[in-house]
Amino acid sequence: MKKRVGTYPRVRIEGGGAVVSQAGAVLLVETVRKAGLNTAISVALTPWQKPRAVHALGKTLLGIALAVALGGDCLADVSILRAEPAVFGPVASDPMVSRLIDTLASSGD
Repeated sequence: MKKRVGTYPRVRIEGGGAVVSQAGAVLLVETVRKAGLNTAISVALTPWQKPRAVHALGKTLLGIALAVALGGDCLADVSILRAEPAVFGPVASDPMVSRLIDTLASSGD
């Protein structure tokens, strides 16, 4: 479960390992990866990406969508993903998530 490929870590299921509380999200992450959605969204958000940014805006936006799919109902619920770094990798902070939404909302079209 350690190998990192692209935006999210590559998850491999083995018997006798640790329990992942959001295991159903693994299917969503794999669907995002196979469909190329993570790359497409990151490319689309390139105009807003700052050169020295730590987190890709596409991954941050997908993190919000995953949190909602897992039952979240506010931006701070990305903490659900932050609790499982082996599955979701590094997750943006709550202030970063809020800044992304503010930036996209004020960008017009």
